[in-house]
Amino acid sequence: MIDKKIINNIAKLSRIELDEVHAVQYAKDLSRVLEYFNQISNINTNHIEPMTTPLDQEKVLRKDVVNNIYTPEEMLANAPAKAGNLFKVPPVV
Repeated sequence: MIDKKIINNIAKLSRIELDEVHAVQYAKDLSRVLEYFNQISNINTNHIEPMTTPLDQEKVLRKDVVNNIYTPEEMLANAPAKAGNLFKVPPVV
């Protein structure tokens, strides 16, 4: 069971401001989602073969071939800032 204490902790870690009404509502909603997951995990799937898709399709994969479409100079032509052959971006912290 998810309670509002857990929701408030998640909100704090996510740096999201959450009022009391929403915390209670999200606790109820997430508890219901977890109940659905519990129901799904109790389904017996022993008779079902593992599969990647329910459709009978053959995987068509492309060859892993390097295509040099653009030169580094062409790719960097519209860059607002660059350092050598690299895009220069502001620090993200």
